[in-house]
Amino acid sequence: MAKVVVGLSGGVDSSVAAHLLVKQGHEVIGVFMKNWHDTDVTISDECPWEEDSKDALLVADKLGIPFQTIDLSKEYYERIVAYMFAEYENGRTPNPDILCNREIKFDTFLKHAELLGAEYVATGHYCRKRPKDDSFELLAGLDDNKDQSYFLCQINQQQLARALFPLGDLKKSEVRKIATEQGLITAEKKDSQGLCFIGKVKLPDFLKQRLKEKKGNVIKIPQNWNGYKNTLTPVQEHAYTESDGHKIGEHQGAHFYTIGQRKGLNIGGQINPLFIIQTNTKTNTIYVGEGDDHPGLLRLGLFIAEDNIHWIKPMDVMKISEERTYQLRIRYRQSLFSAQLIKIDGGLVINFNKPQKAVAKGQFAAWYAHDVLIGSGVIA
Repeated sequence: MAKVVVGLSGGVDSSVAAHLLVKQGHEVIGVFMKNWHDTDVTISDECPWEEDSKDALLVADKLGIPFQTIDLSKEYYERIVAYMFAEYENGRTPNPDILCNREIKFDTFLKHAELLGAEYVATGHYCRKRPKDDSFELLAGLDDNKDQSYFLCQINQQQLARALFPLGDLKKSEVRKIATEQGLITAEKKDSQGLCFIGKVKLPDFLKQRLKEKKGNVIKIPQNWNGYKNTLTPVQEHAYTESDGHKIGEHQGAHFYTIGQRKGLNIGGQINPLFIIQTNTKTNTIYVGEGDDHPGLLRLGLFIAEDNIHWIKPMDVMKISEERTYQLRIRYRQSLFSAQLIKIDGGLVINFNKPQKAVAKGQFAAWYAHDVLIGSGVIA
């Protein structure tokens, strides 16, 4: 049996993961990561980390395993939060959860586990891994409603080799049942929503602590805009200007909004809901369309620059001019859809088999072969 450090978050998933490892006979150490306590940015009373830390301690005590708390707030700010601010400022939509797994849980946290003499780190993610051809594959969790492989789409072979996912073969209902049977305090605890350090603060309010408000125009683009008659390649975006539509309101900063967003504009008088179809942080303009069937919401493909392409297994790397068909998703919990990947000099072109809504720059696209996650990349 191995020495394993479990990232105890104070939630039911990591609690049961720790229990299962103890049951398997491993030497288990529970560690709680404190990632945020900057009261200049958010109100610490509204961040649940203190309660979560206490719950994690009670779980460790119940399981009879050693427990400690480590402060990774400095690394979290440098690697996740600063990046987040920079991306939003440039009109892009980052995914901090994916970065947290790559940069914190399976990097900084893993190094801490190594100092404790651990062979592995374990988390409560609903995903699986298996050995294949002298390497490891990352697979979706068996619970389709909880599969979290997408959040791990950026980890590498070295990280995957040291990772354990005890919940990969279980459904959420089974996990809660186990927690109840074991008398764990987290058995009925609700799943956390979003990032802990934001707590109850809304994302725009959080961003306003670092990004200045700047009044700009909201331009409504009609469904029959003439530009939609132009033939574009699948990865090209429509280039709107303010003269292509008409002003229907003002906003407080284009960097606070993202493609596909429906709430937060506070503009009434429309027959159907308004969706953001494009933002321009250089001109500080937001373009919107009425209805979720607006042509501006749809894209037929995307592009990933060379430096942002990541393969789970090195042997899967595509060669120039090579074409492959995979199943793709561009956001968590989105159903997989078929797409063609074409490797070109300078990056990866991905053509969808059917139009997809709200393709946002800065987000991650992840491609699968059935339930095996093959690779991922940042949408350009």
